[in-house]
Amino acid sequence: MNPAPTLVVIPTYNEAENIGSVADQVLRLDASFHILVVDDGSPDGTGDLVESLQERHPERIHLIRREGKQGLGTAYIAGFKYALERDYGFVCEMDADLSHNPADLERLVAPVQAGEADVVVGSRYIGGVRIMNWPLSRLILSYSAGIYTRAITRMKLQDVTAGFKCFRREVLEAIDLSSVRSNGYSFQIEMNYIAWKKGFRLMEVPIVFTERTEGLSKMSKAIVREAMWKVWELRFRSLFGRL
Repeated sequence: MNPAPTLVVIPTYNEAENIGSVADQVLRLDASFHILVVDDGSPDGTGDLVESLQERHPERIHLIRREGKQGLGTAYIAGFKYALERDYGFVCEMDADLSHNPADLERLVAPVQAGEADVVVGSRYIGGVRIMNWPLSRLILSYSAGIYTRAITRMKLQDVTAGFKCFRREVLEAIDLSSVRSNGYSFQIEMNYIAWKKGFRLMEVPIVFTERTEGLSKMSKAIVREAMWKVWELRFRSLFGRL
């Protein structure tokens, strides 16, 4: 019996330099891996490049085009809804900038397929720090964000803001996706926290994260501020039964 297909959701904004390579590497995996690119009207032609890839791989590459830059969180929500409207048993998140190694997707999906976990996070901090090409200041910020989030939420995840993960379909079905309004790092924290509070099993597997070599980082001070406030909001929503 063939496993249920896996949808890899990849949000893009100006990723024309990277998306072709990412797609090629995912397509080299088992045929059960499909790609959904959610493009926010990239002026560099990312969406057009994906359309050309679709012509060669119509069964495995899919595209949602959106008007304007609407944010990472809403892109993932659009991807999750797309998966739930179809027969995907597993849904992955992955960046388009090659910071995540597409070959690691199989390692993320395997524990979920085996029934060992419901959400698997590709962790930069399990068994040591596995980050390439980050300045020390950003590493300290990211690591401190994990300590801060764990202290407030009591989640046990080491890498709370990781954007490389796999969900069992049932996890996404159990979450009111329309109520998830975070963007940036806080989106990852919110999805992890809600899944955990609903009793789903979270697991981390070690991956190597490599900072992008092409294009510009989407990191901003606003993203950091949102994450800092979001953990308190989640804690209070949990206390009052409003997750």
